[in-house]
Amino acid sequence: MIPKCRDKFFVIVGVLFLSACGNHAGYPNAESLDRLASKSVANQVFVKGGTFEIGDVGEKDTGTPHVTWNQYSRPAKAVKLAGYSISKYETTWGEFMLYLKETGHLDRYDDRPSQRRYAQVSDDPLSPYFRQKPARAPNFAEAEGYCDWLGKQTGLPFALPTEAQWEFAARSRGRNIPYATDTGLVEKDPYLRPPREYIDPGTPPEGNALIHSSATFERRSVGSYPPNPLGLYDMTGNVAEWTRDWFQEDYYEHIAMNNPSGPEQPVGSHTPEKTVRDWAGHGEYMAGAGTVFFRSGEPIDGGGNGFRCVVNSPEPIN
Repeated sequence: MIPKCRDKFFVIVGVLFLSACGNHAGYPNAESLDRLASKSVANQVFVKGGTFEIGDVGEKDTGTPHVTWNQYSRPAKAVKLAGYSISKYETTWGEFMLYLKETGHLDRYDDRPSQRRYAQVSDDPLSPYFRQKPARAPNFAEAEGYCDWLGKQTGLPFALPTEAQWEFAARSRGRNIPYATDTGLVEKDPYLRPPREYIDPGTPPEGNALIHSSATFERRSVGSYPPNPLGLYDMTGNVAEWTRDWFQEDYYEHIAMNNPSGPEQPVGSHTPEKTVRDWAGHGEYMAGAGTVFFRSGEPIDGGGNGFRCVVNSPEPIN
């Protein structure tokens, strides 16, 4: 039984029914909240649990590592995951701004010029803040907060993915592929590549992923490229994504066998960092960046990363 909430959600034979309670007094955007909740549930893709080797398993024929810039992705270790569901899309500006407004967090960034860029939304498809383009959270707490808030709207256990969940889904349940694209290989869209003065937001997408070295905020709308075989979009390219795990360089040497969820607390004496996946948007010239194996740490107060949410339920939710 799904818990009761302001809007009761019943999942029956794959169809989500919404039953409004009262007149939503004090919630001028109630209809938008309902649409967001319904869409967020409908967009979840179920990932059947199983066992796979997390980490850089190397090229199929030669065993050569996919990631050579660092060794954080090795050694590969066998782990077992329970089933869960994951959003087919990265969270968008439109969705993220609704969260900031409804929680009263938008004011935190209105008077801080360095942070204001993470709290905008536009109806213009040519704007880098177009509501269908991927959001860039100003810090880890807001990314995590969005998923928690979504859980309150739906009565479902929404959360950020663990990095094991993220990689299992990106690799279509653990396949040995370097990229989370339709083919497992990458055909780079020439968009956002030097020289920057020729960037035109109206240019149609090409290839199957946006992997680039540009520091511009411009990205493609979510779902602009073909999904991976599991039906997930932009797990290679567009924006790097937060996971909920604390970052540990040698994590795979200590990883738990069943449903690993990272260290219990920050590792080391440096600034606390969470694990970020898919660094295709941070710099393609780091060997291995953009692959499903590349992992790195990001300070929890750092801004600029995107994210998607999971529902931690071993059975399909829709």
